[in-house]
Amino acid sequence: MSSGKLTPERLLQAYAAGIFPMAESRDNPEIFWVEPQRRGIFPLRSFHISRSLARRLRKQPYQLSYDTDFVGVVDGCAAREETWINAEIRALYLELHTQGDAHSIEVWEDGALVGGVYGVVLGGAFFGESMFSIRVDASKIALAYLTDHLAQLGFELFDTQFLTPHLASLGAVEIGKLKYRDVLAATLRAPASFSVPDRIPTPHELIQRNAQTS
Repeated sequence: MSSGKLTPERLLQAYAAGIFPMAESRDNPEIFWVEPQRRGIFPLRSFHISRSLARRLRKQPYQLSYDTDFVGVVDGCAAREETWINAEIRALYLELHTQGDAHSIEVWEDGALVGGVYGVVLGGAFFGESMFSIRVDASKIALAYLTDHLAQLGFELFDTQFLTPHLASLGAVEIGKLKYRDVLAATLRAPASFSVPDRIPTPHELIQRNAQTS
């Protein structure tokens, strides 16, 4: 798929085909398409909550929200020395969020945004785009709540694009491109729908559910 003039609709078509956009840097206007040979995914019922993360969750150092500050999460993800989020990519994801196809989970401390994750939804698939954290374990807590939320809503795929040591420590695994395509094709037909929860689970509920399913 050539870049051409990117629109939210073309971006969704790209995700459905198993590819996603990146830029070389914040200031580089060129966008290229990526389809990794090995794909990182989170098995939604195998997220690993370590003892140290469980202790931090029980201390309730942060507050959680969904779709409250999507722009803040995207900008937090881009606020690093090297980023693939250029101005066009940022604008496209904001459009996707406006039309209900991209979502975020935010982590707050004393009213300040200190971490979060955002991604794109198609069928029963959540494509995790990026995350950030400026407090200890804030992104881990966001991922723990997000994977639980997706599982409760009936999602079948949490695509992390690449597998990093950080994600692997939390239970993410890697699959080949052909297997990923098969999984994606089946998942796109799933009837899942992303919605903001009426109530955020307590840390005890989250840890207990995780222990029962992992």
